[in-house]
Amino acid sequence: MNISDVIFQLVFFIFIFGLFSGVFFLVRSLVTKQPSKSGSIEQKLDRIIDFLEKEKKK
Repeated sequence: MNISDVIFQLVFFIFIFGLFSGVFFLVRSLVTKQPSKSGSIEQKLDRIIDFLEKEKKK
């Protein structure tokens, strides 16, 4: 095996590892953003409910 084959294999494995790491962190960031969206939706719904309750009292 030549030194160039070893270098090629190392570069290829680093590329594959980087690709899988990128996909992993992308999916992880998308999954962790979901609860914050649901939290803001809940806050908006709470504000709407409060507004509607105030309108009923008037």
